[in-house]
Amino acid sequence: MRQIFGRTKPVILIILFAGTTLLGACDSSSGTDDDDQQPDFNFSGDLIAFRTDRDGQEEIYLITPDGDESVNITNNPADDSDPAWSPNGSKIAFATDRDGQFEIYVMNVNGSGLVRLTNNAAADSHPTWCSNGTRIAFRSRRDGDSNIYIMDADGSNLVQLTSDAAADLEPTCSPSCSKIVFFSDRSGGGDVYIIDTDGSNLTNVSAHPDFDCSPGLSADCTTVSIVTDRNGSDDIFLIDIDGSNARPLITGPGDEFQSSFSGDMASITFDTDRDGN
Repeated sequence: MRQIFGRTKPVILIILFAGTTLLGACDSSSGTDDDDQQPDFNFSGDLIAFRTDRDGQEEIYLITPDGDESVNITNNPADDSDPAWSPNGSKIAFATDRDGQFEIYVMNVNGSGLVRLTNNAAADSHPTWCSNGTRIAFRSRRDGDSNIYIMDADGSNLVQLTSDAAADLEPTCSPSCSKIVFFSDRSGGGDVYIIDTDGSNLTNVSAHPDFDCSPGLSADCTTVSIVTDRNGSDDIFLIDIDGSNARPLITGPGDEFQSSFSGDMASITFDTDRDGN
């Protein structure tokens, strides 16, 4: 199993079921141009967001589920990563170091309307939309350790949810429940934990001697996907939200690194090196 602390951050892939309502913003600055920059790309269809270095630096792309059409929506010389769809599909939160360190930003689905949400000397990353899109959880090192924080969707009302000396990483919410799943090595190995969005009811969901990480959470908050090496390679397992009924879903060839449920829970998108990269 590749330890997640030292390796390059895995690609994050999320199916979009686009909505129309826009979130308000207190600040804005120009990102990429509007739809006229990519007149042939349909930003209103079902899409997958992912991070790629195909342009020489990490950018965020959108791609259609059949893989036929894609578009770069960040177009910035800095590194952009960790895309996360808002519940209505109109916004994407992401992490970028374009201001000197990694911060959380939000943009419209076509890359316009860029808004910076965090401003701290420490690295902030891996945003996830919670509470029906009204809040965003993320990982930060602003207290010296890697912990999980949550804020309102406009960047206000910041709350620290975890405060362990161990590394807490990779938070993932589902809009329909007040739960966050995340990775932590506080048990001495690697496990997936769940916590309420108010910081209460911390529970080890995976609780296995092998290394478990990179959780995803189904829209109905009943199922967690994890990456685990309990079969000898990096595979994707599903676990019920109470920690029971662990079962393999994707078992190679190659290694898998991260997964995400579609909004209707009919499919799971994942990244893998089975084709050589």
